[in-house]
Amino acid sequence: MGSINAPFVVFGYGSLIFKPPPHVQSQTSGFLKGYVRRFAQKSHDHRGTPENPGRVVTLIHKEDWDRFSQSDAFPNEDIVWGIAYTIDPEYEAEVRDYLDYREKDGYTMETLHVYTIENGIERIAIQDAFCYVGRPDNPSFIGSEPLEDLAQRIWVSEGPSGRNKEYLYRLAESVRQLAPASYDSHLFALEERLRDLDETASDDH
Repeated sequence: MGSINAPFVVFGYGSLIFKPPPHVQSQTSGFLKGYVRRFAQKSHDHRGTPENPGRVVTLIHKEDWDRFSQSDAFPNEDIVWGIAYTIDPEYEAEVRDYLDYREKDGYTMETLHVYTIENGIERIAIQDAFCYVGRPDNPSFIGSEPLEDLAQRIWVSEGPSGRNKEYLYRLAESVRQLAPASYDSHLFALEERLRDLDETASDDH
């Protein structure tokens, strides 16, 4: 039986952008306000190993991040572009279980508004979408790292899901394609540094 409640809409800001959840009925590109997306979560099981964890993105309240952002290169940004997925009501429970497992490591579910820009005007596209927000007190939270150190860590890390840098490259390209106005200065700056590392390594061979 389908749900008689409001549709289940989940906002994806990391790998959900390029690896959507199952049973999606529709999707809308948009952004959150008052948050930052940062590579501040250690990845022991997907893009790294327990001995050499990689880094994946987490979504954090801007005011929480400010307490950890002494090394942040873009302290004034507070919007996050991503995709809001509306889930088929008949599969809501299944998708919730899937996402709870997928996002089990240090995230909490919150509801928030997703915004968009139409004809140069900002408006709310979806009210009360669900989103997994990172908790700074979770064991995998690493906090802020200097951009160069972070880029080097991502460049060398690899885990069961593949190379850490490929996760970043896919995320950066996906964010770039969301909308004409979509951007993420931190993500794009890391991408540029990783490309430089690729080029340097290529020149050495």
